[in-house]
Amino acid sequence: MPAYHSSFNELPDVRQVGNMSILPIRTKIRGPAPIADASEADVLDETLDLFRANSLFRNFEIKGPADRVLIVLILFVSDCLAKIGSARTVPAQIEASKTLNTLAVDSFAIPGDASFPLNSHYAAPASRADADHLRGYLVQLRQELAARLIERLYADGTGKPSKWWMSFQKRRFMNRSLA
Repeated sequence: MPAYHSSFNELPDVRQVGNMSILPIRTKIRGPAPIADASEADVLDETLDLFRANSLFRNFEIKGPADRVLIVLILFVSDCLAKIGSARTVPAQIEASKTLNTLAVDSFAIPGDASFPLNSHYAAPASRADADHLRGYLVQLRQELAARLIERLYADGTGKPSKWWMSFQKRRFMNRSLA
């Protein structure tokens, strides 16, 4: 059974940096991402919907530039769950939100950096300006994704993260991690 791919691979007129798409998102966080229509799902919704299914796969065939964004975001969700799961006590929603927001803005490698784990599948940005734009875009995606993940993890109102989401904290998509 093949992995699930991004539905945004076929979007026309999408800017690319390296070989990653700069896709529109619904967000209140400032950044370089184009603003998406509020009534439609964006790549972050798609990431959260496909995370649990795709995290079971070791191989992932990249079919377009939006798949590369999806891979990076799925690996980030995996790192977020591992961060929450590694806490000594089960964090409350506010505490988890602070932890994941810090993780989202921490220094991280982008395609082209020597420490980026998937450099063989990604092209480096063409210029320094493109690299800065990509880093800003990824920071914005990570912040918004962390906020939406917290909403899903704590949706039941018990103050504890969902055991159905936390059961994926040790799973590694493509046997990789961004950390």
